Parts: sequence; structure tokens; C-alpha cells
Amino acid sequence: MVRDHSPTVRRRRLSGELRRLRDQAQLTIDDVAEKLACSASKISRIETGHVSVTPRDTREMLKLYGVEPNQLEALVQLAKEARKKGWWHSYNEVFTGAFVGLEAETSSLRAYQALLIPGLLQTEDYMRAVIRAARPDATEAHVEKRVKARLARQRLLTDLDPPRYWAVIDEAVLCRTVGGPRVMHAQLNWLIARASLPHVTIQVLPFNAGAHAGMEGPFLILGFPEQADPDVVYVDNTTAGSYLEEPADILRYTLMFDYLRAAALAPDDTLTRIAAAAARLS
Repeated sequence: MVRDHSPTVRRRRLSGELRRLRDQAQLTIDDVAEKLACSASKISRIETGHVSVTPRDTREMLKLYGVEPNQLEALVQLAKEARKKGWWHSYNEVFTGAFVGLEAETSSLRAYQALLIPGLLQTEDYMRAVIRAARPDATEAHVEKRVKARLARQRLLTDLDPPRYWAVIDEAVLCRTVGGPRVMHAQLNWLIARASLPHVTIQVLPFNAGAHAGMEGPFLILGFPEQADPDVVYVDNTTAGSYLEEPADILRYTLMFDYLRAAALAPDDTLTRIAAAAARLS
């Protein structure tokens, strides 16, 4: 199934255009708020993508900025698309923030993971063990809801038009027996199977690489098919993720990932290393 357009990406693009057009019209946020009889915080939250904007408000803002009719109608249509709900809205308890909405329309994903198998490559039993360990107070119903949500996310890699996915995984991840030997053995074999997909590349960063560019922690670089949607870096942690969109940050993490790829085992050698780790558990 071909992916639908993500309303999250549409909202991000629209907010950037509204900010650019306001600057071009030489108006401040306070100027716009005064003329539209609303709060400055509302305009600010629209421009940062924290809230969606109605087609009506979009039209009023664009008229104020002196936008040509054709461009105005195109952006009003974008506002309508940005207010639709994606499949992930049925998992609101699990997916907070914009991450899954952004991931849903990527053309490329570059992941570095030092602690566990990346979410898009996890088996059901492995993810269940990870969720239980990270949330020891969670009920079984809550655990299963998260497992179901993560499995839904994984359909991204088997769509008719999947993103290019490149993961660099620290060797420590292979050595940490999550869920017991049987679960970990199946997980490692699943990694090998996922690596056979033409759009998936997996590399292991070996222990003998020593100090490396990813010492500060895991991250993910999301790339998009449209030039109007610049890359985003997502840095995950246990409470909430951080999104980096400044060109300098994107460049820094892109270079970090390039250094990690260069230090990691080649893809074929990686499969050999994963198979050896699986054999030790069989």
C-alpha cells in the first residue's frame, strides 16, 4: 500500500511558509495579532507548528501578507490537508509529539542506536520485553497497546514506496540478551532477514572501533521527498524527544552519521557478526 500524505508534514510546511511570508511582508507577530484580533501567542504557536491553523485563519493571514490568489488557494488547501488525522491518532496514548507523523512521510531514515534494536527492526517479543523493562509499572493492557502501535509503525518498511532505511547499531546491542536467549535469538535472525530488503542497510559498530562519533547517544535523521520539507534530527530520551531543524544541527548530525558508517563493519561483515551472535544463543 502506498503511503498517504502526512498531515504532520503538511502542518510543518505550512507553518514555515506562514512565517516566511510574514517576514516578507515586514510584519511582526504582534502586528499580525493586532490586525487579526487574536493573541500573539496564537500566531507564534501556528508558526512553530505547535498548533494547527484553520483554513479560515490561513486565508486571513495570507490576505494580510498580500499573497497572490493562486498561491493563497494552494496554501489554504495545504491547511485543509494539515487538519486531517493520520492512522497514528488511534494510538494517541502511545504516540505523543510529532515523531510518527513526520516518520510517516520520510524518504530516508538514518538511525544510530547504542542501547537496543531500533524500533522499526524489533520483533514483537523483543519489543514487549523492552517495554516491560522500561515501564515496570505498566499494565499488560498498556504494554500490548504499545506493542500494537509499534507493529503498526513497522508497516512503513513494507509499503510499496518505503523510505531508504540505514541503521548503525553498536555491537553492545547484539550482546545484551533482551527477553531471554530464545527471544534474542529470534530477534537477531529477524535483523538478518530485514537486511535482505533492498531499501534496508544495517551496519554494526564493533567494540574495537573505540571512541566514535556517536558517544553522546542515539539519534535519527529524517529526510523528506520534497525540497520544501528540510531534514529533521530526532534525539530520543526516556521522557521526551528533541527535534533539531537548524541547518547547522542537521549538518553536524549528518557528519556524525557519516563517521559512524565509516567506522562500522561493512554490511556483509555485519551480517556475519549478527549470525555469530545468534549462533551463541542457539
